[in-house]
Amino acid sequence: MKRALAAVLVAAAAAVALAFLVLPIAAIFLRVPPGHLLRQLSSPIVTDALIVSFKTTAIAQVLILAFGTPLAWLIASRSFRGRALAITLVELPLVLPPAVAGLGLLAAFGRFGLLSTNIAFTQTAVVFAVTFVSSPLYIRQAIAAFEAVDPNLVAASRTLGAGPGRTFFRVVLPLAWNGLAAGEALAFARGLGEFGATIMFAGSLQGVTQTLPLAIYSAFAIDFDTALAMGALLVAISAVLLLVLKLVLSWRSSRPTSSFLFARST
Repeated sequence: MKRALAAVLVAAAAAVALAFLVLPIAAIFLRVPPGHLLRQLSSPIVTDALIVSFKTTAIAQVLILAFGTPLAWLIASRSFRGRALAITLVELPLVLPPAVAGLGLLAAFGRFGLLSTNIAFTQTAVVFAVTFVSSPLYIRQAIAAFEAVDPNLVAASRTLGAGPGRTFFRVVLPLAWNGLAAGEALAFARGLGEFGATIMFAGSLQGVTQTLPLAIYSAFAIDFDTALAMGALLVAISAVLLLVLKLVLSWRSSRPTSSFLFARST
């Protein structure tokens, strides 16, 4: 009897938790008629915000992959003094309040900042803000993915004559691909939804620095239904990203595995 009661309580708690997570998202779509959502796609504010969002987020992801991947591999494959501190510094932007992240970017890259640049309140500032807040999601996941690679396979590749670069691209990356893809998808989705650091460091100028979250914030005070429609659009984009990621990872996992062949370098 007690076990049955405990099971019922656990199920009820799980149902409440799931409902709490789903209800706000469902409420957005219940409040927005499909026709109104489609009409928003032709609005200049929405199209401009979408272009800025995807352009800056795409550039940010290129930077994250180009610089974050070597950093993650270095941390994952080396034991060195200060490694724990390095991981902590990588994770720190995740817990910073967005406003503090924006202030930090201003203090570092603003006109009167440490580096005294003129990128504040430009589209480049949006790229910096997105990169700063979303890169830890990729780097931390990449570290875990690289740590999961069997070191014996890496050693076998080196023994068979492959150099460090060939081993990394032919052995390590394929084995860590699922984890890297998951981290990149999370970073991309986080970048699309970035708000606080962007508005502090880049402002909200339509067609220049106004991303979709900033456009939602601007519309909120004028037309709540329009803000809901843009919010529904952002939810739909995020859902598609997650669905594509799951399908790709599922397809990769279902492929037959085979042994790696290491060609002796010439």
